[in-house]
Amino acid sequence: MFTGLIEEIGKISRVTSNPEGKLFEISSKKVTEDLHIGDSVAVDGACLSVVSVMNDRFTAQAVDETLSKTTLVYFKSGVQVNLERAMPANGRFGGHFVQGHVDGVGSIRSIVKTGKSATITIQVPDELKQYIVPKGSIAINGISLTVASIIANQITVAVIPLTFRDTNLKTIRMGDLVNIEVDLLAKYIEQFVTGKSSVKPITEDMINSWGYGSKKK
Repeated sequence: MFTGLIEEIGKISRVTSNPEGKLFEISSKKVTEDLHIGDSVAVDGACLSVVSVMNDRFTAQAVDETLSKTTLVYFKSGVQVNLERAMPANGRFGGHFVQGHVDGVGSIRSIVKTGKSATITIQVPDELKQYIVPKGSIAINGISLTVASIIANQITVAVIPLTFRDTNLKTIRMGDLVNIEVDLLAKYIEQFVTGKSSVKPITEDMINSWGYGSKKK
């Protein structure tokens, strides 16, 4: 489980294809301080498993299923990515519940900068609109944000100066693609009301990936 509060911006230093999908070698400073093989890291909002750790970088595996549903399929050397380690059981919770399970890919329609802040409009897939409400939570490239408004299938989010400065939103341009994860609570409400939901049942493996299991480091 993640909070949507980005710890640092990393950089893709190498991309290698393998039978499972792709391996991403990512340069970082803060995230590698307490990182172990098997840990989960949200990379632009997609939960990946760490397969190796070095002093100033780590390698994470993305399987074909993840690549097919996220912007990770387009990653290449030099791309800046938002990084967040899984929240520890005794950690402070500051954003909203983010699973690292990307629901779809949106595209940037407009960016309006006001001083050091920005208002960003994103076109979202039609099938995600039912989970998005004004003043509700949404994760964009792994960042916990609040929906300011919704018109048709376009949403607007207001980004405060700190978030704009410390995430890769400061590098986006018109037409760029972003990973979207809608609010988990909205999915559970849908399941409660209709009996249908896209939420996957919670398993022991999922609990371990969130950092709450009993696996040894």
